[in-house]
Amino acid sequence: MRTRTILRAVLSLAIAGGLSPAIALTQEELVARIQAAGYSQVSDIKSTAEGTTVKAMKNGKQVRLVVDSGGQIKEQH
Repeated sequence: MRTRTILRAVLSLAIAGGLSPAIALTQEELVARIQAAGYSQVSDIKSTAEGTTVKAMKNGKQVRLVVDSGGQIKEQH
């Protein structure tokens, strides 16, 4: 009985916290989200194991970005 209660609690936490469904963005939505974050000239969009990678410009410099399944935009260094 106690094992079942613990299992339910763990499952509830996993569903609520870390197992949210991936955000499926169209290419246009992805570009719009990146531009809204202050980047321009978005190009070279590729799907990889780590997420969607793109090239973009920010403050006059070219950067490579990764957009993860949660929609978070991160610069690669």
